[in-house]
Amino acid sequence: VQLQASGGGLVQAGGSLRLSCATSGTIFSVGDMGWYRQAPDKQRELVALIADSGRSNYADSVKGRFTISRDNPKKTVYLQMNSLKPEDTSVYYCSASIRTSPWNAFRDVWGQGTLVTVSS
Repeated sequence: VQLQASGGGLVQAGGSLRLSCATSGTIFSVGDMGWYRQAPDKQRELVALIADSGRSNYADSVKGRFTISRDNPKKTVYLQMNSLKPEDTSVYYCSASIRTSPWNAFRDVWGQGTLVTVSS
């Protein structure tokens, strides 16, 4: 099972980007999906999380600016980022809780990260 994140890039402050994270491999079911970020010399932090029910929660720093969504049939999660600020500059990682069969427990799988750079 793999997660492939895409959509990062360079954008000016106030601009927008949309990140995508697609899953591949043998998947029985997907639970929570989320986005995390890690800036240089900082710990990885949760940005947004969305359950398979669609319920979501956000870090205070991105509330009102970022929107997480998912396409369950495609097993893909998105992060729409608006009103970007220089402090949003980070490597963004997606994560999903995945079961590969009805007999396995959920396990967390991580994508490779995509760099978002916001210039002032």
